[in-house]
Amino acid sequence: MRKIILILCVVLSSVKVTAQEVELPQYVSHLADNPFLISPTYAGIGTGLQVRLNGVSQWIGVKDSPDTQSLTVEARLADTFGGGITLFNDKNGYTTHKGAKLSFASHLTLSDFHDSFLSFALSYSFIQFGIDTSENNSGQVVPNRTLNNSNFDVGLLYRYERFSISLNAINILNKEIEDFQTGEPEVLRKYTVFTSYTFTRLSRNFELEPSMLVEYREADKRSRTDMNVKARKGIRDGYVWAGVSYTFLNDQFFQPNAIAPLFGLKKNNLYLSYGFSINMNKTQEYNYGTHMITLGFDYERRPSLARCTQKMIMF
Repeated sequence: MRKIILILCVVLSSVKVTAQEVELPQYVSHLADNPFLISPTYAGIGTGLQVRLNGVSQWIGVKDSPDTQSLTVEARLADTFGGGITLFNDKNGYTTHKGAKLSFASHLTLSDFHDSFLSFALSYSFIQFGIDTSENNSGQVVPNRTLNNSNFDVGLLYRYERFSISLNAINILNKEIEDFQTGEPEVLRKYTVFTSYTFTRLSRNFELEPSMLVEYREADKRSRTDMNVKARKGIRDGYVWAGVSYTFLNDQFFQPNAIAPLFGLKKNNLYLSYGFSINMNKTQEYNYGTHMITLGFDYERRPSLARCTQKMIMF
């Protein structure tokens, strides 16, 4: 934790922070066997280094629909300390988001006997927002515009044997509203809760993991929930997995917003997964959903000497 505070001080002293909305583009990814995408508190938990290259195409069939590419690298930096970085590029019509998120996590052992652990994390995000005016039809010369934004996220993770729950606050700084004249909210904070439990004794070389992700936005009180289930089956030198996510707005429980099946394979150090999200709202008539593919590489290091960063599940 002391290291995280030191890093925060260095970041604050070396950059001029402009509080704007800094958030990675939203898509169904929390089932893709990489909990670091859900919360930075998972950085460093596991056997080594994970590299994930992700591509997402949303609203297939709609012209200039959002396309996102991201590269995530996450690793254990010390026995009780982990870190990760995410680089991404997102294009939506004539607007672009390019940026990076740097995360650090510290892990504590509360009880070796009961496998009880507590983790803290801090993330610094930088995003460049751009508008392409090259196809402007007004007859006037309008220069392209870019805006650089920064913000911070914090997270807390508690694990007890095969149960885990993480609490996260995203975009903890308020927006400088003088840069915008659109009536956008000054408060950008979003809160997420992710909880899961892994069943490992149902069958040999088989795991079943139900989970739930709840998201709440402070400015407009919007909230949504993802209910998920994922199964892993061990194979020679790896495993295969499949999962499904059911997404709904919390004031419309019986009206699903999207259903997303996902599939994946890990063989030796290589990883591959594919998923698609089927829209269940009125936009279903105008597009073919969202498609996501992930390629990965895992580098196995020596086992951690600290139990708080050792992997507690089979796969």
